[in-house]
Amino acid sequence: MHRSPSEESKMVPARLHFLCLLTLYLTSGYGQDGKFSGPLKPMTFSIFEGQEPSQIIFQFKVNPPAVAFELTGETDGIFKIEQDGLLYYTTALDRETRAVHHLQLTALDSQGAIVEGPVPIIIEVKDINDNRPTFLQRKYEGSVRQNSRPGKPFMSVNATDLDDPTTLNGQLSYQIVIQLPKISNAMYFQINNKTGEISLTPEGSQELDPVKNPSYSLVVSVKDMGGQSENSFSDTTSVDITVRENIWKAPEPVEIRENLTDSHPIKITQVQWNDPGAQYSLTNKEKLPQFPFSIDQEGNIYVTQPLDREEKDSYVFFATAKDENGKPLSYPLEIHVTVIDINDNPPTCLAPLVVFEVQENERLGNSIGVFAAHDMDEPDNINSILKYKLVDQTPKVPSDGLFLIDEYEGKVQLSKQSLKKQDSPQYNLTVEVSDIDFKTLCSIQVNVIDINDQIPIFEVSDYGNKTFSEDIAIGSIILVIQATDADEPFTGSSKILYNIVQGDPEGRLEVVTDPKTSAGYVKIKKPLDFETQPVTRIVFQATNPEPLVEGVEYNASSFASFQLIVTDVNEVPVFPQQIFLANVSEDAAVGTKVGNVTARDPEGLAVSYSLKGDTRGWLKIDSVTGEIFSAAPLDRETESVYRVQVVATEVGGSSLTSTAHFHLALTDVNDNPPRLAKEYTGLFFCHPLTSPGSLVFEATDDDQQSLWRPKFTFALGRESLQSDWDVSKINGTHARLSTKHTRFEEQVYDIPILINDAGQPPMEGMVSLSVTFCQCVEGSCFRPAGRQDGIPTVGMAVGILLTTFLVIGIILAVVFIRMRKDKVENPQSPENQPLRS
Repeated sequence: MHRSPSEESKMVPARLHFLCLLTLYLTSGYGQDGKFSGPLKPMTFSIFEGQEPSQIIFQFKVNPPAVAFELTGETDGIFKIEQDGLLYYTTALDRETRAVHHLQLTALDSQGAIVEGPVPIIIEVKDINDNRPTFLQRKYEGSVRQNSRPGKPFMSVNATDLDDPTTLNGQLSYQIVIQLPKISNAMYFQINNKTGEISLTPEGSQELDPVKNPSYSLVVSVKDMGGQSENSFSDTTSVDITVRENIWKAPEPVEIRENLTDSHPIKITQVQWNDPGAQYSLTNKEKLPQFPFSIDQEGNIYVTQPLDREEKDSYVFFATAKDENGKPLSYPLEIHVTVIDINDNPPTCLAPLVVFEVQENERLGNSIGVFAAHDMDEPDNINSILKYKLVDQTPKVPSDGLFLIDEYEGKVQLSKQSLKKQDSPQYNLTVEVSDIDFKTLCSIQVNVIDINDQIPIFEVSDYGNKTFSEDIAIGSIILVIQATDADEPFTGSSKILYNIVQGDPEGRLEVVTDPKTSAGYVKIKKPLDFETQPVTRIVFQATNPEPLVEGVEYNASSFASFQLIVTDVNEVPVFPQQIFLANVSEDAAVGTKVGNVTARDPEGLAVSYSLKGDTRGWLKIDSVTGEIFSAAPLDRETESVYRVQVVATEVGGSSLTSTAHFHLALTDVNDNPPRLAKEYTGLFFCHPLTSPGSLVFEATDDDQQSLWRPKFTFALGRESLQSDWDVSKINGTHARLSTKHTRFEEQVYDIPILINDAGQPPMEGMVSLSVTFCQCVEGSCFRPAGRQDGIPTVGMAVGILLTTFLVIGIILAVVFIRMRKDKVENPQSPENQPLRS
């Protein structure tokens, strides 16, 4: 646009104002990517509504001959552009009036002709919170049944906000701010802060009662900014709620006597929904195989068969009311049924025979044991309270009534005197167990046991010297020791245990007691060692598992000993382990140390090392140090774990040897190029090709594969083939060879494929796929038999057959003539002589 000088003079203050705005703009950061100027191109700007007018948005720049700009579109008289490209707006924006302004900007020359553009300029008006939320009603009314399910909405309130609902400005949050009356500071109502749906709290579901409080008043507020800001706008409304009685209530717990003989089914209780037409059902939450209850469509609940308390003493199930569509009308009601006990079970003995033990010196009144029986009737009930009574004692020596039993606790005690085993080693007691209607007899056996008042005594206190070589076999018996005990045989008082108490801290020996003779067999448990302990005095102690009675103690008679002498045996070298493991890369240089193996000779002799089983000659060992080195190039693909034996030999002495295993694991190096996973023969396309086709092939290589490697990439081996063929990767191991057109001749094409394994370092392999274009019959490649290489014609086949028959005839004729000649020259050959009798 061209202006006169007078107009230019009027523009000077305005330009100064724009320069100030430009400075403000540079600090405010309008525009894309934080830039305030740039070439003419499509752009989008975001500006908050309600900002000060005359704000610069952007400065567009163009090259000559462009000298001015023209702005069109949804400017609404708000957006302007200066001759030098400064785009600005003159009035505060309002998102609620227009959220997006679509403008077009054109660059003009001095004649007003278009040089560039028009290009689209989009102004997005960003929302600010300048509208308060408003309830649709100033007052709401609703009703709710008492005991309604908590959390189930029964009414809702609703508010609107003109701000952008996709931002916090238009996101509303509801809250109950007042509840009247409010009892015990408990909130009976709750509101969904997003939807405005009002429901009962768990407290309200339990406590609402139309008799006590038939109605409630709520004050509900709504806030924008999601209710999270102190600067959010709000509105309130009132809600009046009427409480209606709910007759859908769980009945009182039911009690039913077990084993009822009345005719079933028997009505036991009833449930009822608030309105007629409800469909009732019972739910067996316990998954009982036989559910003995039913309900009719009047809500009457019945027991359908006699119950047995001993089988199940209580039932819990649920009554449900549903509408005609099968949807629950409210929460299920929990029904409790308790089975009342009758005395229909006699007492039972817990075991056919209860055995107690008592020492013969047990004091008068001491408890021998507690006898208990069982009654299947209800515990802690008169039907299951048991009484105990002793009715018989066998034998009655030295007198009857030696025992008594507590009437209710079942504790058995000595009644008259201590027992003596010589009087009787055993007593049998009969106990009568009774409840209010039944009696049962049970049996108790009391065994009188000997007291441990005698200590074991060794027959020999010193077993002398015993000499053994250090290679004596483990498990060998080297000595038999014997002690005796005067207590009753085959009891804990007379049983003898032998312990080594001195001379064997390593546990090389053990003593096993013969249960019949009480003899102690001293055995080798661990190898003896001349070098560590050539001479040792071994001391034994004989004890009883049963504690000694008060006043009796073990003394020297319960101890014995012998002198163990160990003689030397030349032993083989010993490896600290039988298998030595090492790892090395397969490209390790020859002479690299790969491991170290050591052995020790028990006699202290030097050890020499050698290898055995080194079939590939890959390793060598230092005979003195046991260090192992590579002796030849290694190859993981030939053998990933190379196993040899290391032989350790005494230097001097008897030259004894021992062997250990050395396993060398070779880690992979990428040294094998990729190749085809198999030989691909017989690849073909039917000629003429009607549409582009493809073939799938697989690659592999001999190196170790890992999950993190990207596997193979594929490419054509010659650029000249790219107009006819294409190779595309399917996955890490498979690729597809495809034709790019259908204009192929009826012949064989050899397609080179370059495969890269992406290893470190990468390896490439060139492979070739032979693809035949041929005429097809029933989906298979067809070739006339006469044209196939290596297959003779019919004439050639007949000639070959006749020649074969001629050769066979000549051979048979020669054989026949030779046999006739031999018969004439040898008339008395063994074949022609008569048999002799």
